[in-house]
Amino acid sequence: MNRNTTEVGSAAGGAPRTAFAILFAIGFVHLLNDMIQSVIPAVYPLLKDNYNLTFGQIGLITFVFQMTSSVIQPFIGRYADRHPRPYSLAAGMTCTLAGLISLAVAANYALVIVSVAIIGAGSSVFHPEASRVAQMASGGRKGLAQSIFQVGGNGGSAIGPLLAALIVLPSGQRAILWFVVAALFALGVLMRIGRWYGRVIATRSHRSSAVAGLPVFPRKTVRKAMTILVLMIFSKYFFISCMTSYFTFFLIERFGVSVRDSQFCLFIFLAAVAIGTVAGGAIGDRYGRKYVILLSILGSAPFALALPYINLAWTIAFAVIIGLVISSAFSAIVVYATDLMPDKVGMVAGIFFGLMFGLGGIGSAFFGWLADRTSIEFIFQVSTLMPLLGIIAAWLPNIKQPR
Repeated sequence: MNRNTTEVGSAAGGAPRTAFAILFAIGFVHLLNDMIQSVIPAVYPLLKDNYNLTFGQIGLITFVFQMTSSVIQPFIGRYADRHPRPYSLAAGMTCTLAGLISLAVAANYALVIVSVAIIGAGSSVFHPEASRVAQMASGGRKGLAQSIFQVGGNGGSAIGPLLAALIVLPSGQRAILWFVVAALFALGVLMRIGRWYGRVIATRSHRSSAVAGLPVFPRKTVRKAMTILVLMIFSKYFFISCMTSYFTFFLIERFGVSVRDSQFCLFIFLAAVAIGTVAGGAIGDRYGRKYVILLSILGSAPFALALPYINLAWTIAFAVIIGLVISSAFSAIVVYATDLMPDKVGMVAGIFFGLMFGLGGIGSAFFGWLADRTSIEFIFQVSTLMPLLGIIAAWLPNIKQPR
């Protein structure tokens, strides 16, 4: 990454430049990070057989991972807003690497829980700081920048189950060690991003505040909008958690597909999520983030409602449509929230990434508990009601977004 082509700033009074090299680099590391993390749900069938687990215990694995990925994120983001640390991203990836090795060699269920908790802690460090880097490199095109960053994560989430099906499931739990290569490569990239980050901090320390002149919204407006956005995250990620954790089991039980084929179907859904993410940020920059949020979540509802009642071919087709539509919301939500509080980018990103992981973990544990007491088919009938909550996005305030 050449300093002359990636430095964010203004040329002699010109407009800020978008540092695409940094954006694509942080997006690529996000891909590697979330690819590693997506191995956890992808190997659930293997772990279930190895340790004779119930669906409730599987849900607990996701709950522990998601909670450790979420609870401390806002605090890390708040600290980073006040005291940015250029190499904290590399420290987070080191934590993820340690958890990955531990998961590969875990000999019992308790060690699996500890391993996913360590991986989750690494994620807590990575996401708010990486989101700050994306906005610093945006050159004012925040929706696009957040989408580039987010699509990396979604792409990694899609690739992880595919690689697990090809590498881990045929060879066993120890084959998870192959993903160590990805973690080491990510560490190298993050060290270079850390050097760029340090230069930007040094440059900005000699300038006036980066948020000077940005609009300050009334507290009532901020509270109302943040409440609605939290409900949007709840509706989206309770549904997504069911799809991510139990879609493979749904396909196996309802249609009798093999474990390997169910993993490929999960990959197709997650790939659709990755593709749909790109559009959300750019459309939000152009037409307004409120409308992206509304149409994304509510627009997926008719397809989600039909999902438990159709044949295999239509199930895969509708899963693709749902992934494409619902995935555009998150980038728009994060940028909308940072527009409301432009001086707290790290904290806001930490809150919403934390909610994404935390609510996803609670949703997975809840649906696992419910599946043990009812059936996999029943939890899909319940979870597919969640996108209907998207209607409340119509009450989001219309804010003038800084450009």
